[in-house]
Amino acid sequence: MRVFVTGATGFIGSAVVKELIGAGHQVLGLVRSEEKAVALAAAGVEAHRGSLEDLDSLKAGAARSDGVIHLAFNHDFSTFAANCEDDRRVVTTLGSALAGSGRPLIVTSGTAMASTVPGEPAREDGAVVSSKVIPRAASEEAAAAVAAEGGNVSVVRLPQVHDTVRQGLVTYAIAVAREKGVSAYVEEGLNRWPAAHILDVARLYRLVLEKAEPGAKYHAVAEEGVSQREIAEVIGRGLNVPVRSISLGEAGAHFGWLGLFAGHDMPASGEQTQRKLGWQPGGPSLIADLQAMNYGG
Repeated sequence: MRVFVTGATGFIGSAVVKELIGAGHQVLGLVRSEEKAVALAAAGVEAHRGSLEDLDSLKAGAARSDGVIHLAFNHDFSTFAANCEDDRRVVTTLGSALAGSGRPLIVTSGTAMASTVPGEPAREDGAVVSSKVIPRAASEEAAAAVAAEGGNVSVVRLPQVHDTVRQGLVTYAIAVAREKGVSAYVEEGLNRWPAAHILDVARLYRLVLEKAEPGAKYHAVAEEGVSQREIAEVIGRGLNVPVRSISLGEAGAHFGWLGLFAGHDMPASGEQTQRKLGWQPGGPSLIADLQAMNYGG
């Protein structure tokens, strides 16, 4: 297949591109700059010049493809709600470009978008929270609208995706610990975050592209939940800083925007995804990657 990938030069996107090429697919990657176009060419990828703001460029890229994997997202949390609404427009645009063709569109979301019973892991078939509650759900609402029009759209929900360099929200927690000289967790630190290794996640995107059922949701989850205290303790050892508990009321001041997530229990299951697609994650655990990373920078 010829696959149009947004975010093709990003942390997850670059791994997905390698996985697709290794499986015999051709990749058309969205890029803004000539520098990134050159980097894609070196990886065997055809560059498609454009941006998320240039909806015409997205339509053109989708029109040239047999399927689309949408990974790009503006992670500037100072304008988070606006970024989520921008992503709604992007998903709608890509869906309209593929309308009536049966060609697959894979939309990226997060495991926190699945409504859950407190203490229970989020599951693929759980109800989706409203974007009025969590703005990031706008992407899934747009995907549902595309599906309602007959589009072949599916959703991949991400946990903390990691290797020894980056680890999703944990990367920001490390930066806070380095800046403040203390690695903190909230209350008893028993709240959990799900996780998966980057190479396992890349393989899942390929499997979804090749096998997904229209309208399905998939969880890229290898570990249902790693406790915040365990994460903070590993970070503390890596940075050689003290580890301590802070109250929920202190989380905002200590973590900044990350305080919105720091004390939340967000376990998620990938069991349905693994069973339906034959996906068997086997990469290192989040803690193993945190133990192996270089904290010198």
